[in-house]
Amino acid sequence: MTDANSSNIVPYGADQTLYLVVDGFGDGASRRELEIERTDLEAAIGELMLGQFNDPLRVIAYNTLEHWSEDVSAEIAFEIQSRCDIDGRDLPEHIKDFVERSTRRARRSAA
Repeated sequence: MTDANSSNIVPYGADQTLYLVVDGFGDGASRRELEIERTDLEAAIGELMLGQFNDPLRVIAYNTLEHWSEDVSAEIAFEIQSRCDIDGRDLPEHIKDFVERSTRRARRSAA
């Protein structure tokens, strides 16, 4: 049985990497998928920076043809921090917890 809401998430036969933001809603984690036409890396970063999520917990990348998935939260968090640094501005409050959690987790894994 196919869920009507998920039938358009992955286009048939397409080889693309999609990004899923795991967004917290206060009573556990819920998945919130970006719309299919905006699932590239830039869209995920842009929506995170604009505060489009309640409490972003992780970002998962997955490839529709190669059948792999990976937690890319740290890479995205470092990119967001880098963009803010280059622009000479502070990290927006709404994304600060995500960036700090993700980069701290990555540094612990590297140690």
